[in-house]
Amino acid sequence: MSDNIQGFSAMLRRALGSRIAADAGSFTEMMAEHAVMEFPYALPGLPSRLDGRDAVARHLEKAAGLIAFDRMGEPTVHPSTDPDVTIIEFEGFGQGVETGEPYDQCYISVIRTEGGRIVHYRDYWNPIAVLRATKGAALVDALTGGDASHG
Repeated sequence: MSDNIQGFSAMLRRALGSRIAADAGSFTEMMAEHAVMEFPYALPGLPSRLDGRDAVARHLEKAAGLIAFDRMGEPTVHPSTDPDVTIIEFEGFGQGVETGEPYDQCYISVIRTEGGRIVHYRDYWNPIAVLRATKGAALVDALTGGDASHG
């Protein structure tokens, strides 16, 4: 398992605690076989929805080739009136694999669990941070007319 996913899995384990079965060590093990993962702010060409644990695993394998994470921030867990829904806020830090550009991302994730596994994961993140890390600050500057180093 890559360091990218190990750091994320450990952070998620802290955030979800007893909502996840003790035998689920990695992120994909935390997912139910029929789980759905959604990315409402996905860039064109990237999936906005993944159906099933195997599809999530394949996607994470591809993503590891784009961004190398140095670390994950500590999660902030927000209360929900639904005991099966957890809302977490966290940060991820790293760099683009090909560009070396920094990747500083804030995430908000809405996670539904059932029977000790994640059945639905909706991941909100800033697509500009992904563009900067994977395509370079110059492209972001050209697209936004601004200084991509300030983000």
